[in-house]
Amino acid sequence: MIVRTLTLLTAISTLFLFAQCDSMRPSSASTGLHVTGNVGEIMVVCEIGIWDSEIKQHLDSGLTQFILPYMPDVATFELVHRKPHRFEGSFKRFRNTLFVTIDPKHKGDKGKIELRKSVWATGQTVIDIVAKDYAQLLETVKFGIGKVHDKFDKNEWYRIMERFQKRPDLVIGSRLEKNFGINMALPDGSLLVTNRTNFFRIEFPKIFRPLDFGTDGVDAGGMHSGLLVYQYDFIDSSQLSLDRLLTARDTMLKYNVPSEIEGMHMGTQYVDYVYPEGNDTATADGKINGFEMRGLYVFTGNGKAGTGGAFWAFHFVNPKTKKIVCVSGYLDAPPTTSWTQPLREIQAVLRSIEIIK
Repeated sequence: MIVRTLTLLTAISTLFLFAQCDSMRPSSASTGLHVTGNVGEIMVVCEIGIWDSEIKQHLDSGLTQFILPYMPDVATFELVHRKPHRFEGSFKRFRNTLFVTIDPKHKGDKGKIELRKSVWATGQTVIDIVAKDYAQLLETVKFGIGKVHDKFDKNEWYRIMERFQKRPDLVIGSRLEKNFGINMALPDGSLLVTNRTNFFRIEFPKIFRPLDFGTDGVDAGGMHSGLLVYQYDFIDSSQLSLDRLLTARDTMLKYNVPSEIEGMHMGTQYVDYVYPEGNDTATADGKINGFEMRGLYVFTGNGKAGTGGAFWAFHFVNPKTKKIVCVSGYLDAPPTTSWTQPLREIQAVLRSIEIIK
């Protein structure tokens, strides 16, 4: 009974503090310094006794969740440990920082979880977990770490989205508006390489070189990513089920994303352990509700399968055009390279979609 009561109090405390603490402490980012650390990393600042205790197991399981159903596994975050007395210099500007602290002066029968933004650098996310003793700290981490993960997770793609929005692509934007009645934030230097009435392909720039649709001449060490944007008539809500969306996807890819190898085209990977998964979600502004789908693609045809990669798609109904619109990010990268950064960029683009009035 005591544990259940403490669990409820901790959950209530966590929700309240996440809602309130943005305004509790002033920002220290007036210098305009940029964050350090890689996308998908969280620096955990705590004493070695805490790091080597049962608490670390809950930090690992709660913060290093996998983005399913990708293979190889893609973790939302990796943890980097730092002792408090070594938290100095550029480490203070780490993009995602979590303090886990025992403070005997802390009052109350429950621990607290506080959120601070842009403390030592612009766009930085800092979360403090504080308790009066080890037992209270363990309970607070155990029952509050899910909310901590979700806050870091949202802020990770949100800061990428804001960066893209600062330099809108007016050329591609006008074409998206004309063809699909939508717009979205794109990486600077994106390129529209396929322009059809109901189908666009957009390549992402710089380190994400153009995707080679064949098997010859592909740089095994390269990363290639971009977007497929397509639409078709909306008839009824049954079209928005996972199976129906997959069927429509395969049809659109068959006729619009051919391989350089005759008779082959982009398709969907239907293997049990990486079978596409989906869930209801919304854009960052909450104005578009839709269905999100993640999985693997493969070039197929002629009774054989070729190279492939990951996709992350968002489907919704445009009420103005009466069309189902799909924006599907694709990523082709070697399994030895982390997929976190390019997948986060795709996620940020999908969350930025807007219907143009």
